[in-house]
Amino acid sequence: MTDDTETLTRFAPDSGTEVSLPVHTDLLRLATAGSVDDGKSTLVGRLLHDTKSVLADQLDAVHRASADRGLSTPDLSLLVDGLRAEREQGITIDVAYRYFATAKRTFVLADTPGHVQYTRNTVTGASTAQLAVLLVDARKGVLEQTRRHAAVLALLGVPRLVLAVNKIDMVDFDESVHAGIAAEFTEHARALGYADEHVVTVPVSALHGDNVVERSERTPWYTGPSLLEHLETVPVAPDPHDVPFRMPVQYVIRPRTTEYPDYRGYAGQVAAGVVAEGDEVIVLPAGVRSRVAKVDTPDGQVPSAAAGRSVTVLLEDEVDVARGDVIVAAENQPRVTDEIDATLCWLAEKPLKPRARLLVKHGTRTVQAMATELATRFDEQELSGVDSPEQLELNEIGRVRLRTSESLPVDEYADSRRTGSFIVLDPSDGSTLAAGLVGVPLAPLAAAVNH
Repeated sequence: MTDDTETLTRFAPDSGTEVSLPVHTDLLRLATAGSVDDGKSTLVGRLLHDTKSVLADQLDAVHRASADRGLSTPDLSLLVDGLRAEREQGITIDVAYRYFATAKRTFVLADTPGHVQYTRNTVTGASTAQLAVLLVDARKGVLEQTRRHAAVLALLGVPRLVLAVNKIDMVDFDESVHAGIAAEFTEHARALGYADEHVVTVPVSALHGDNVVERSERTPWYTGPSLLEHLETVPVAPDPHDVPFRMPVQYVIRPRTTEYPDYRGYAGQVAAGVVAEGDEVIVLPAGVRSRVAKVDTPDGQVPSAAAGRSVTVLLEDEVDVARGDVIVAAENQPRVTDEIDATLCWLAEKPLKPRARLLVKHGTRTVQAMATELATRFDEQELSGVDSPEQLELNEIGRVRLRTSESLPVDEYADSRRTGSFIVLDPSDGSTLAAGLVGVPLAPLAAAVNH
């Protein structure tokens, strides 16, 4: 990303089409979460509408549908409710991704549903988020679902939170209502480990647009930024480049052509850190040591590549490297183990029980595994920890010990999201059962929630 004249092309799942957005010096990945009927659909629709990120035919359709319902103003929730209705009927559990941009920043928004039974969607949407927007209804305040979402976001390491106190117009723009909600949520977030400067509370009316894009004259007591102003200016932590290099090998490239008779490259996406020519690396799990001879890309050779970039790495030595191996920095290696203590977010109807046989997909390697111990279940209703549960059910989060059939090079999730996470599959049909986070402690989190 270099200047505002470039474009970012992404596939828009909602419309089945590609969208081109201006590319700026940074990109903010954010997720939304909230309870049912808190106005999240309207808020997301308002952001899309007021940043002129809605196609003309979509807007016309919203105007027609709103008129058919007897509404004098367009119902902006209709811009996003269609897909949500399908999700909540069980047709799909996919998170809806929205792409929009302003003159200052490009945004990728993961929109998740609010029902308790779809907590797993929050896990999916927040897994790569740099910021999360939590909505509450000003008339209801901080609810159990708000606290649940905040706990999940803390567990996933989302670094910044915004509490949007929506429907502030329904309480006559009362400053004391907003202040009370802000104080309660800030205390809760502080107990979860968030610094006060990483939590912002904004009073908004998504229906009328107050403090969503422009600051509202109807909240003269509020001196902070509008929601969009905050999203445009909040510091964005880039993918960390000071963490050790990690790259799971996706494919071994051996053309064996006249032009490239001896070419042997290892293709994959840099999961963490930076790789450069001359770097000393180790191939895991075998532990073979070598140096980087060259870093290739589809656009040609580069001296180095950072996290998120797809590259082909060539090594100075002829070593045995296969799909599923991980090339890592020699001076700072992940732990290679067949015993993983992890936090699982259980996503399947079928419960997890001790000694269940599973598949673990870590990076590009999939191995057989067994759940040898269910240590703790995080009770999202009581917001507490339960030791030695009999099973983990849909949407439950628990601390589990897994034994894998082959050793895997794993980092702590707190150190590296990509190489500290994995998914659990059903060996019978390959369906996804859980998202796993290596080494995330549940007990301190449960204690904090009960604070």
